[in-house]
Parts: sequence; C-alpha cells; structure tokens
Amino acid sequence: MFRKILFGTDFSPASRAAFRRSVELAREGKGRLLIAHVLPSVGPIGTEGYATPRMYQEMESALRRDAQKKLDGLVARARKAGAAARGILLSGIAHEAVARTARKEHADVVVVGTHGRTGLERLLVGSVASRIIGTASCPVLTVRARR
Repeated sequence: MFRKILFGTDFSPASRAAFRRSVELAREGKGRLLIAHVLPSVGPIGTEGYATPRMYQEMESALRRDAQKKLDGLVARARKAGAAARGILLSGIAHEAVARTARKEHADVVVVGTHGRTGLERLLVGSVASRIIGTASCPVLTVRARR
C-alpha cells in the first residue's frame, strides 16, 4: 500500500486515467494524495513582437490563476471521491520539478499519465513520463491514456 502518492498532471486528456488511478491508490491505502502541476515558463514571444516585463508578468499571472483553478478542481474531485488530497503548483522543468517534489515530500509512488507515443513522434516530442521514471527516487506508475 502506498501512503503518499504524488500525481503529476498537465491537465491534458492523457492525465485523466492517471488521476482516477491515483485517487484509487490513495483511498485503498488510506494515504495522502498530492496533486502537482508544473507551470510552463513564459518564453520569448518571437522576433516580430515585443513584450514588456509587465506583459510577461501578466501572462504568468494568468497562467498561474488558470492552473490554480484547474488544480483546485482536481483536489475537490479527489476529496469528493474519498481521498485526502492537496494541490501544489511547481515551476521549472516538468520532470525535474516532479522528481524533486517526490523526494522532498517522501512520496512512495509517483503517478503520471502517458500519451503512449511511439516511434518518430516519441523521439521528436519526448516523454515527460519517461524522464520522471529516469529521475525519480521512488517507483513511478504510468497510466496510459484511453483512446
């Protein structure tokens, strides 16, 4: 049984099945569920446009508000399903932030969704899930998205 479950989400459809599984694990083991989302960094807009520092701050604030709202919704759904849950917004490179949080929180397992990409698409796009597997200090459960 896992007592501390860290669920990493990008809020994509691929993470839905992993969310359900992480809630089940928390309920079954009477454990605690930490739902984490890594905020994307706001990069340069491009060579054609110009953004002031204030514009970047506004974009980051909007991203943070949107992510917090989605995270709060997942926490509420997990609690309604009977899991002790809390949310956390992280920053940085996704796989590093999740692995770092797993160590800091002493997670027994990390649960993440996977798109199930293969071949050239996987090579070009990469896989956050596979990078978490390679860097996490605890077991990682990947849950493939339903098609």
